[in-house]
This record gives sequence, structure tokens and C-alpha cells, in this order.
Amino acid sequence: MNDKKSPVIAKTGGKPAAVRSDPRDVAAFLRAASSLRHDGAGRGRLILALDATMSRQPTWDLACRLQAEMFDAAAGTDRLAVQLVYFRGHDECRASRFVGDTGSLKELMLKIDCRGGQTQIGKVLAHALKATAKDKVAALVYIGDALEEAIDDLCDKAGQLGLHGVPVFVFQEGTDAIAERGFREIARLSRGAWFRFDRSAASTLARLLASVAVFAAGGTKALAARGRPEDLLMLDHLGDRGK
Repeated sequence: MNDKKSPVIAKTGGKPAAVRSDPRDVAAFLRAASSLRHDGAGRGRLILALDATMSRQPTWDLACRLQAEMFDAAAGTDRLAVQLVYFRGHDECRASRFVGDTGSLKELMLKIDCRGGQTQIGKVLAHALKATAKDKVAALVYIGDALEEAIDDLCDKAGQLGLHGVPVFVFQEGTDAIAERGFREIARLSRGAWFRFDRSAASTLARLLASVAVFAAGGTKALAARGRPEDLLMLDHLGDRGK
């Protein structure tokens, strides 16, 4: 894991699978969000991780748009620190610094292209553990479509993240059954949530992710102040927690 970045312009094409998110999954996401915390200084730290291997190419722009909306929701506040992590190619896994200037991360994300290679989810989870050991991480958001690693090792790391209070919110592209089983278990063990990520669900999930970003930055008071429908829905599930 390092801080180097590759300024290569992304391409696009193809269509994602048209599978809709179950309303129960959205409810689970809202319940899991109640475990988010910010650090003692009131600055939430959020890790956004992307699988940038070649199979993601057809829907890369969609993933970038969703996360860009999350960045936009956090813009204008100095209470949220965001880190972008991605893996691709042969043993390439990179991380930005935690920054409050989410605009710079959005620009970086748009410059990443997809390259062939195996998944490196274990590195992402290990990185999150290392990061939260140094300074509390509020949550890890991961978007991917495949799982090509030993599931027991990933589950061990996910369980450790759960013990450290770092929920993993997994957004799965496509319908790969092996990936779904693994992703669901990672979410469960970390006390996070699993969702189907596709074009039909992107609008709803983008709004929910934006609420997570606002909550990680400023707690329930920030959600109430913004007052959008998704914020009020999240507040119903959060109650008085996270203030």
C-alpha cells in the first residue's frame, strides 16, 4: 500500500446487470450505519475502496459517479477525512492520504483506468485495520464484482474490523454467487451491510452513501441540519446514537 497515483484517463462501455436492491437491504444499511463513529476531534475518517480490475470496466463510470456524489456531499466541511483506495493489475494496491479536500480525490478517481488482475480485497481490509489502529476509521465502503481470494482469511480480517468498530459496506456489481456469499459474510462479520450495486439502484444508494458521509463527518446533528429525505430516514434508524 502506498500513496502513488497513476494519472490515466478511464474509458467506459457496456451495460451492468439489471438487478434491483431489495428494500430490506436498504433497511439493513441504515441500521448498520448506526455503528459509525467520529474521532475525538470530531473528524470522521472514511475509506472508499474500489476494485479496478478489468472486469469492472463496463460500469467504471457508474461507480465513479456514485462515489463522486458522496464526495460532493462532504464538500464544504472540515469534519470529514476521506481516503481513496484501489487495486488493479499485478499486485498493485494504492491508497491516497486521508484528506478533507474531497474534490482532489474525485479528480484522482476519474483518472484511474481498469487493468487486468486478481482481486486484492485482503489488502484492503488489512489496510483498514492498520489505518484504524493509528487513528479511528468510521467506516469502509467497498465496490467490486468478484472475489478470488481465500474467504476464511477475508472473514478473519472482517471480524477484526467489526471488533474495532469499523463496519464494511459492500456494494456488489453483477450476480457472481461466490462473490455474493463472500461479500455478505464480510459485511456481517464487520457489522456492516451488503448491497447489489447497479444502474437501477445507483441513485438510491448514492443518496444513502452521501448520508453516511455526512453522518461520519458530523453525526446526527449534521444529518438533521441538512434535512434531506434520506437524512431523515437515516435519523429514524439512528435515533439518538452518534451525537
